[in-house]
Amino acid sequence: MSTAAATAMKLGFTSCHACRLLVRLPAKRGNLRASCPRCGETVSLRKGNSLARTWALVITAMILYVPANLLPISIITSLGKTQLDTIMTGVIYFIRTGDWPIALVIFTASVFVPILKLLVLTSLLLSIHFKSHWRPRERTRLYRIIEGIGRWSMVDIYVIMIMAALVHVGAIANFSVGPAAVYFAGVVVLTIVASMSFDPRLIWDAME
Repeated sequence: MSTAAATAMKLGFTSCHACRLLVRLPAKRGNLRASCPRCGETVSLRKGNSLARTWALVITAMILYVPANLLPISIITSLGKTQLDTIMTGVIYFIRTGDWPIALVIFTASVFVPILKLLVLTSLLLSIHFKSHWRPRERTRLYRIIEGIGRWSMVDIYVIMIMAALVHVGAIANFSVGPAAVYFAGVVVLTIVASMSFDPRLIWDAME
């Protein structure tokens, strides 16, 4: 006769989301929160309203992703002429000039990583909604990966800000940041917060 494996939750333990330490919850009934003895973070069995918050953040980030890629992210005025560049036209420019490493960095950090995070978070949310049993370990690892690389999407914003500070030669040339930078920064921040609000322990609840 097979018996269900004992889980940390059944034994009164939960993991700290900050340092991953396994923490025993108080034995007092109804008290489902404790402080991590290693990092001091408040730990609980599950994050409250994790799915609702993550869905709201992901949908908002998807909406902002459209103007972030369609509107100009840089505006260059030289000798009376104004050139507007989106993220993709900037990537194409660096490819044409032979600067493949720069083009690759900008495309990866500004286009590939944000859309990858949105797709992965959406797939994880849907898998939890439909109580999927498909590869929970791999889904958890995938979440850890996007949680770690998401912050690197700010690289493009850093490049634009540095160029805005350096590329300014009086009446000859003037560089300014376009409106897309605000939307793109919003996408990056929202995806980072969405990753933080998502509770990967929900992936394993369907396995109970």
